[in-house]
Amino acid sequence: MNFIQKSREENSPYVQLLILTAYALAGLLICTLLSVIVIISIYGTKVFLEPGALMSTLPEDIIRLKIIQIGSAIGLFLLPPLFLALTERIKIREFYDWKKPLLPMLGIVFLLIIFSTPLIELTGIINQKMTLPDFLKGLEDWMRAKEEEAAKLTIAFLTVRNSGDFILNMFMIAVLPAISEELMFRGGIQRAFSRMFRNPHIAIWLTAFIFSAIHFQFFGFLPRFLLGAMFGYLYFWTKSLWYPMFAHFLNNGYAVCMALYFQKHNIPLDKIEETASFNWYGYVFGLVVTVLLLNYLKNQYSNHGKQLD
Repeated sequence: MNFIQKSREENSPYVQLLILTAYALAGLLICTLLSVIVIISIYGTKVFLEPGALMSTLPEDIIRLKIIQIGSAIGLFLLPPLFLALTERIKIREFYDWKKPLLPMLGIVFLLIIFSTPLIELTGIINQKMTLPDFLKGLEDWMRAKEEEAAKLTIAFLTVRNSGDFILNMFMIAVLPAISEELMFRGGIQRAFSRMFRNPHIAIWLTAFIFSAIHFQFFGFLPRFLLGAMFGYLYFWTKSLWYPMFAHFLNNGYAVCMALYFQKHNIPLDKIEETASFNWYGYVFGLVVTVLLLNYLKNQYSNHGKQLD
């Protein structure tokens, strides 16, 4: 999209966050309604008369949930930042620093996702073992119940019966979130926080907190929080959304491919975390290499930014 630029300053970051929130609420409502229309056009109105049909994880019902999931992601995450750029009368690629990525740097990001996997897994294990004080036991029980519900839905989404399921999963779980969530969180929210606080580190970590919290998976908060921070620094250092988008795609796409691998080898999907665990030296090695790769990326763009651009 090309927008005519006006000779005026951008809205304040506070106004931009309000605009993003308004667009997100409107987008979620409109796109959810459109998803319902699509479901009705395919299955008819009878689906809404069946008790719990839209929350069922049976194979014949899961496609409806996927339609709603795709629609809500588009409305909640993809469209709001695009419309924010439209509101500001600035080209999207300029507003969000959508610079062309460099192949060697994409290779570094690829290695970064591989070697950070043990660290992310370790933080997930720590998070899973989290317990609240006795007086909050009721809250912890509720959180664990919600986590189990989310896990069942995730397994239902990842279950593949044919090649069409795999392609749809790659789009729904890897491609769409990588584009839409990075546009919203790193491009929209982190950018606004950077202008608001004048401190990129506060902006990155606060955005990562919101990014993790909005998924409402309490016992997966910590690994998603660290991933969000890593994506944020990739955006801050490289000044291009392509790199965090690529990293996000690799992380989610790995989960989709692992789920397919497990099914091909008749391994229950709920055993994926247990099977993928590393030894202690794997965690240490992964941490060291991750730090080195992050430092390399930082130095490349800090010291040679003009050449890389």
